[in-house]
Amino acid sequence: MSSELFDAMNYLEKEKGIDKNLLLEALEAALISAYKKNFNSATNVRVDINEEEGTMKVFARKDIVEEVMDPQQEISLENAKEIDPNYDVEDVIEVEVTPMDFGRIAAQAAKQVVTQRVREAERGIIYGEYVDREEDVMTGIIQRKDPRFVYVNLGKIEARLPEGEQMPTETYEVHDRLKVFVTKVENSNKGPHIYVSRTHPGLLKRLFEMEVPEIYDGTVEVMSVAREAGDRSKISVYAEDQEIDPVGSCVGQRGQRVQAIVNELKGEKIDIVQFSEDPVEYVSNALSPSKVVEVLVDEEEKATTVIVPDYQLSLAIGKRGQNARLAAKLTGWKIDIKSESEAREQGLLSEDAAVEDDFETEEEWSEE
Repeated sequence: MSSELFDAMNYLEKEKGIDKNLLLEALEAALISAYKKNFNSATNVRVDINEEEGTMKVFARKDIVEEVMDPQQEISLENAKEIDPNYDVEDVIEVEVTPMDFGRIAAQAAKQVVTQRVREAERGIIYGEYVDREEDVMTGIIQRKDPRFVYVNLGKIEARLPEGEQMPTETYEVHDRLKVFVTKVENSNKGPHIYVSRTHPGLLKRLFEMEVPEIYDGTVEVMSVAREAGDRSKISVYAEDQEIDPVGSCVGQRGQRVQAIVNELKGEKIDIVQFSEDPVEYVSNALSPSKVVEVLVDEEEKATTVIVPDYQLSLAIGKRGQNARLAAKLTGWKIDIKSESEAREQGLLSEDAAVEDDFETEEEWSEE
């Protein structure tokens, strides 16, 4: 066989990172299969590939017997001794059975194997490159759309943005550039598939990591995220160093840092609140921008009853219960909100309890 095949294998190993030994093994298997198929052979055969000589030969393994009953599987002792006098009955001998037109068959098999292996290797390289990007944010360009997916070009692969992961407030047009959160990278027979999201809470967290250096370097930690994509989100942050203001770090000078994230999410409102291990303080912060009179805690049920001024009740609950719902998701505590007058009627609040005029909420940023 021409040395061109081996030159091609060397090139693929160098340029594509495909192990030549794997190619040779695959080629041997393909040649054996092709030989048996083309020459109706059930014989146990092997293929010898000699790179230096540029040859490929087929050898059949046959049992040495006194009387041949199956020429494909057996060879007579007399014929075996012509090859090597030391052979005896019940030995196994290898006999070359390379057909005259085996070169044509070999060329076809080689082409198929190389093409398949190159395709598999390229898929493997792409999969290996993107599998480590799960739960990361990537920037892509919308390539096309269909009823099920928006397809986003991430460079070497086209990611799928399912309908359920698309923000209800966004329209997606071909050639639009957007950031997406990688939810899953899977390898299939047809190659790697990447699924991305615009609604996942992880997108908000990663965007803050990209925009706020203190989060990226670990000085400020994102503790929890609650999100109703396209409408409103809450994020709680914490700093071990008491000298650092975690909320202020996320807001940025004149709100520039958080505004950049709001712009990326097409106007989604974001509340940034300070985390606390004290459920009273944490739940109060999470209900921001509403003021809180008192928080009653049931540790066993992990539930809280939050009492707010009468005029703050609708703000605390939020439109369609959104503020309370997001606060519960953020903190992990059940939250039952009652107005101050209702709490007094039920005996949950003493007569002298009230929100002081100089009541200060946790510093937060909210785009109303």
